[in-house]
Amino acid sequence: MAKVEVIGTPNAMTAWSDRIRASGHRLALVPTMGALHAGHVSLLSAARSQADAVALSIFVNPTQFGPKEDLARYPRDLDGDLAKAGSVDTDVAFVPDAKDMYPSGYQSYVDVREVSQGLCGGSRPGHFTGVATVVCKLLNIVRPHVALFGEKDFQQLAVIRRMVADLNLPVKIVGQPTVREPDGLAMSSRNAYLSVPDRARATAIYQGLTAARHLLAQGERTAAALLAEARAVIEKGIDRIDYLEMRDAESLRPVEEIAAPAVVLVAGYLGSTRLIDNLRLG
Repeated sequence: MAKVEVIGTPNAMTAWSDRIRASGHRLALVPTMGALHAGHVSLLSAARSQADAVALSIFVNPTQFGPKEDLARYPRDLDGDLAKAGSVDTDVAFVPDAKDMYPSGYQSYVDVREVSQGLCGGSRPGHFTGVATVVCKLLNIVRPHVALFGEKDFQQLAVIRRMVADLNLPVKIVGQPTVREPDGLAMSSRNAYLSVPDRARATAIYQGLTAARHLLAQGERTAAALLAEARAVIEKGIDRIDYLEMRDAESLRPVEEIAAPAVVLVAGYLGSTRLIDNLRLG
């Protein structure tokens, strides 16, 4: 197991990156908020296969949390995170303080307008402005050749891709498939909030998504029918559906008929815990 070097300030992180790049090595970044699980580890492993050096960032970004959301109780386990990162030979972990990322007088934000509308953007106003801003800052600080993100946060990935293209940022964005528990539940740091009974009920989310996929395989192409199939299953398990929608897999625009690759996206609550998931169709 490799010992992961920890860097705490933006200037020190950029200096480390500059040395890597000056030596002609390819650098990959995996941005996270910590509380690493097997999904994050799979991203780090994939990063190792695509680059000579791998950087992990661990930063619970305050600007993407609303005033009534779970910033204060978001799980934190730096020692455990570093151990998991070291198991796949991660070179460095950038672990900044909020005061270094958003110093006194900070007032610049990135707003990706169309792709961030609806879905999580509708339920969490300002969330994707916080996401785009912190990812833009991380890309500028770490200066990777490639950055990897999980497809579980499908809208987030679309926002980041749009931002990178629009702002001509010199980095390749790579999405990696969602990593799931054996029963299908998408791995998430927020799964730690679930009680044992709620954890069992949470499997209804993936079961509903796969029900829609099975109906599509039988020839159904109407989004409304596919969503109704998914909803009937999901509602049996969770307390409340926040959204359940069919979108084009590239543009994220709503679709009524499956004629091109699409994705069904869902967010729902078990108690106060909000979980998201998605499944590509077509």
